[in-house]
Amino acid sequence: MTESTDPQARALADAKAAILEGRTSLGIEFGSTRIKACLVGDDPTVVLAVGSHEWENRFEGRVWTYSLDDVWTGLQAAYADLAADLRRRYDVTPSTFGAIGVSAMMHGYLAFDANDELLVPFRTWRNTSTGPAAAELSEQFGVNIPLRWSIAHLHQAILDEEPHVGQLDFVTTLAGYVHWRLTGRKVLGVGDASGMFPIDSTTNDYDSSLLEVYGRLVAQRAPGVHLTELLPAVLPAGRAAGELTPEGAALLDPSGALQPGAPLCPPEGDAGTGMVATGSVAPRTGNVSAGTSIFAMVVLERPLEHAHHELDLVTTPAGDPVAMVHCNNGASELAAWAGMFAEFAGAAGLSVDNDTVFEVLLRQALDGEADAGGLLAYNHLAGEPIAGLTEGRPLFVRTPDSRLTLANFMRAQVYGVYGTLSLGMRVLASEGVELDRMLAHGGIFRTAGVAQGFLAGALDAPVAVGETASEGGAWGIAVLASYLSSAAEIDLAGYLDERVFASAEFDTVDPEPADVAGFAAFLDRYRSGLAVEAAAVDAL
Repeated sequence: MTESTDPQARALADAKAAILEGRTSLGIEFGSTRIKACLVGDDPTVVLAVGSHEWENRFEGRVWTYSLDDVWTGLQAAYADLAADLRRRYDVTPSTFGAIGVSAMMHGYLAFDANDELLVPFRTWRNTSTGPAAAELSEQFGVNIPLRWSIAHLHQAILDEEPHVGQLDFVTTLAGYVHWRLTGRKVLGVGDASGMFPIDSTTNDYDSSLLEVYGRLVAQRAPGVHLTELLPAVLPAGRAAGELTPEGAALLDPSGALQPGAPLCPPEGDAGTGMVATGSVAPRTGNVSAGTSIFAMVVLERPLEHAHHELDLVTTPAGDPVAMVHCNNGASELAAWAGMFAEFAGAAGLSVDNDTVFEVLLRQALDGEADAGGLLAYNHLAGEPIAGLTEGRPLFVRTPDSRLTLANFMRAQVYGVYGTLSLGMRVLASEGVELDRMLAHGGIFRTAGVAQGFLAGALDAPVAVGETASEGGAWGIAVLASYLSSAAEIDLAGYLDERVFASAEFDTVDPEPADVAGFAAFLDRYRSGLAVEAAAVDAL
């Protein structure tokens, strides 16, 4: 059979031509534990290659941080892994791309002086040391300012009279920092910017009235701090955000094969790329992203009536208002338990890879009692504002009359991933917010039907998972990069509906009544048991 009539050979030849001609879009996302690279072709639903690099945050000086050296060595390793995947699949080495996008964990604090030198170690979203600042800003602004927002970190530095405040020249997020180094432009996508400072969705820019409020608030304390000069410029999805410079190309690919000139889309946060990866950017849609953290994004039809400390008001990458329930702690504790069971298997002389261990344990959870047999699992490795915890204390708790089985234990661990999220989602429901669909993505959903079904029970709503669930935000930012060439003719919601998800297949699971009732009983115990968590923080 010749290449012209063999569909597989023809697809391979088309992909190779797209790579050589630069008709591709590269997405790079800095997650909490992994940096991922994802390359798509003319059709953004077709993933041509992937690459990744594992990294981990550090707890140094009571601050959760990553070193900037690790940012660049990790980025280069992920890109090299993608380039190696391209050589294996297509026997090509890319020299350019049609577009590039950078995404990363939202929020946090990267502060630079006029010489572009980092003033203090990167303070990530995971830090909860900004309580006084967040409380004062929430009161002054009349909207909830979470502990992890960039403005909370900046204001806490001012309250604490940190010496570096007088040297500030630029403040940004991780995605904004990487984009700046690749392009020379200090810009940020509106979704990521909405985790720095409140956004006015009518202007797709920082809320001007609140900028004035803040200016008056710090006029005496920090007269040199002017947010309009410190914060990156805001851009909605589809807007040109610079080109890869020669210096940027060398940073991304030290081998020298990659040439400068590729356009970049606005850098975005992981919340925004999660919305894109699940096609959830229109009102009455929502998504849950589960990883090291877990959060739900619900695109609003109307403003909320009240401010709630459990809810952030952010935006989609196009600038539409979103209610966000963000939990600092996601599936890391579940993964730690899976790792211990993998150790046990090894000690017993069994050769079982981690993915298999994880799948076996999750499937065991299906046999657990609907309320997890009276067991309680808390996944709080870090502080959790919604739960009222300033520091993390992962706990497994049971009463003498609870039923301790492997199935109940694993169901409790999965329920624990959703515990704090469910507290926030119930607040959203009290505002009368309704959803037409909730989509989920993240590695925990790779085992079909388990975590997805339990989430449906926790939310008492259907939950859909698409084919790209495990690719997540790296694919989402690749799609945003590909949108650059179409933004003049179609809005982002239309682009996703008509050109990305038109023929996409979703596996939808409806909530089982027994799971709804069982999780509700678990959550009642979970809420009461938070007193145990608080006591553990005080004691240890």
